[in-house]
Amino acid sequence: MILFMSLKNNEGVLLINLGSPKELTKKSVRQYLKVFLSDDNVVDLPKLLQQLVLRLFILPFRPKNTLEAYEKIWTSEGSPLIISTKKISKKLFKKTGWNVEYAMRYEDPSIKNALMNFKNKNIKKIYVVSLYPHNAMATTVTTELETLDVATSIANDFELIFVKPFYNNKNYIEAVTNTIKPHLELDSFDKIIFSYHGIPRRQAKKTDGTGEHCFSTNACCEIENDGSKDCYRSHTRTASTLTAEKLGLKEDQWEVAYQSRLGPGWLTPFTDKRLAELPSEGKNNIAILCPSFISDCLETLEEIDIRGRQTFFNAGGKKMTYIPCLNDSDATINLLEELVRSS
Repeated sequence: MILFMSLKNNEGVLLINLGSPKELTKKSVRQYLKVFLSDDNVVDLPKLLQQLVLRLFILPFRPKNTLEAYEKIWTSEGSPLIISTKKISKKLFKKTGWNVEYAMRYEDPSIKNALMNFKNKNIKKIYVVSLYPHNAMATTVTTELETLDVATSIANDFELIFVKPFYNNKNYIEAVTNTIKPHLELDSFDKIIFSYHGIPRRQAKKTDGTGEHCFSTNACCEIENDGSKDCYRSHTRTASTLTAEKLGLKEDQWEVAYQSRLGPGWLTPFTDKRLAELPSEGKNNIAILCPSFISDCLETLEEIDIRGRQTFFNAGGKKMTYIPCLNDSDATINLLEELVRSS
């Protein structure tokens, strides 16, 4: 039995998401990509090589395409990711009365500003929630390291409690399940695709504490041990399996794929390739969701719901249902409250 606690006046909650360009301009997008892709936990190459690739092959060309993608999803209020995170923060405050701040790992609103707000309120103990359910170098790890670094530069008496990845949390699985259920009640799909953000295989291996388990067998992710406990690939497959079981899906009714790759050696199968292949396999009516993300963002709204949909239709697919992320739903707020209270 978990004894839930209430937060004191000198305690707060910091919600952190990935980030977005500040404005819908090529300059802003370029700056965002520069900061994001200069993170050694995102592009884990020797620094010189990382910067050469970034400055010679990415920054001269990618900002234009990325801007065009953002133009398709940008709203009058700004970035969907930031809007969603702000709503989540406000609703969590309204429900609990806690001191809640939100920040982005990259760009604004910054982690520094959030921690300064806590300092000005004399808040010493902070529960930090990375809004990524699964552990990965490019999400939870870099967020924790950056928060620790910034906190040290602001005050020496912060106590940071980092909420662990919640990929197998009962309330999280139920929340994801309940986003899928209404669609299943309305339609009979040939396949349900759990599309997760991809990472390089080498990054998955780096979280293997044993150094021997990751990719040792085709079924390594189904084995629970020290080698898989922090593995992103294992987390995504575990979460998908738990959700599918709760929905009563058979093995041939669902699958896992990985999107947003930036080169060779990334986790497979690739979502875009599967979307192009499914119609030829007789899977013409599919549903797809992106459980890597709590909030809908560029990778869900543009990459999957727009470009992915076109790929599927061009291949002969007849119907694709995109199932939105949890966003600021009551289930999200209840989940975050439980995660903080039980930490």
